Amino acid sequence: MTSSSLARDVAPKLEKVRRSKRGVDTRPLVWPSIGVLLVWMIVPLALTLWFSVLNYNLTDPTSTGFAGFGNYLYLLRDPALATALLNTFLLVGGVLLTTVLLGTLFAVLFDQEFYGQGAARLFVIAPFFVMPTVAALVWKNLLMDPVNGLFAYFARSIGLDPVVWFSDLPLTSVGIIVAWQWVPFATLILLTAMQSLDREQIEAARMDGAKALARFRHVVLPHLARPVTIVVMIETIFLLGIFAEILVTTSGGPGDATTNLPYLVYKTALLQFDIGGGSAGGVIAIVVANVVAFFLVRTVARNLDS
Repeated sequence: MTSSSLARDVAPKLEKVRRSKRGVDTRPLVWPSIGVLLVWMIVPLALTLWFSVLNYNLTDPTSTGFAGFGNYLYLLRDPALATALLNTFLLVGGVLLTTVLLGTLFAVLFDQEFYGQGAARLFVIAPFFVMPTVAALVWKNLLMDPVNGLFAYFARSIGLDPVVWFSDLPLTSVGIIVAWQWVPFATLILLTAMQSLDREQIEAARMDGAKALARFRHVVLPHLARPVTIVVMIETIFLLGIFAEILVTTSGGPGDATTNLPYLVYKTALLQFDIGGGSAGGVIAIVVANVVAFFLVRTVARNLDS
């Protein structure tokens, strides 16, 4: 059989296969899931936008009607919004800095061979699986309590006055609790990246006389640059919504010292029963989160391209 005749015999079969593949439209199979996702996202967003332009207070039946941008103007003029935004960015920035630094340190340490390495890795990663409410209760009652807490016991044992954490250092205390939960995540991602590092580079640098600090600066850190950006992006998305730790420990206080944007929305909508103002705060939170996400995605994309 010549090549030309073989081609003539095969061509119709290939064309039939192509037609059969094109004839099966799989798009309807994913329409239900897409529809559910759209309803799941669009309906709450639409209701939030609608309530944000209404005078809607559960304690005042006479407060009704269209408010326009009144709720937004009220929030923008309220000093509590500026305080909440500042606390949000301070909390996110402080936790990010702590988790990246400690995560890098633990990743480098646990990448070394030592006795009990597996158990040590397990203990470091375990706090990530503790629920935020449980973590906040443990830190508040067992560790940071100024009377019966472990930190107070250590302070008194060396002749110091215990620190009243949630009164003297409220935002720092919340940041410590949140960082304790997220350091394991950074450690896990960066440790995985460390295990993909080419050992020949480390050995070559050691043979060239490079000290440990020089090897870390010129070999390890460049290798961890991309994983660090991924850690920062993922953590920022979640840290913008910190709520349970604040509710359990300080309830936003003292005053507004630990009130971030999500807690301000909660306080306005569910404690003051101002549904219109709370919805307006929710829209502002959505805008802030999307602006932050936009710049984060651009930064990550730039790092991955480079």
